[in-house]
Amino acid sequence: MEKEKGYCVICWVHGLVQGVGFRYSTQREALQLGLTGYARNMDDGSVEVLACGEAQQVEKLVAWLKAGGPRSARVDKVLTEPHQPGKEYANFGIRY
Repeated sequence: MEKEKGYCVICWVHGLVQGVGFRYSTQREALQLGLTGYARNMDDGSVEVLACGEAQQVEKLVAWLKAGGPRSARVDKVLTEPHQPGKEYANFGIRY
């Protein structure tokens, strides 16, 4: 069984996801799920999301992202891969 708390996934969300409050909605969702990590805009127009926490909660956030995230956004695809960050995050932040 995997370590419950140390489960991290990094996601790249593509579509109309910048300038629509996507990072803030993702932050709110992640904090409600008790996750740590960050959301940040990427140069290619996508949003990168790193989510760490209990596996079940991380998967809920990924499912929320794949379902389209906030109503203001249009998600075309979400790429995910397991991730082992070099540091631990104390909360879920927004990066610029």
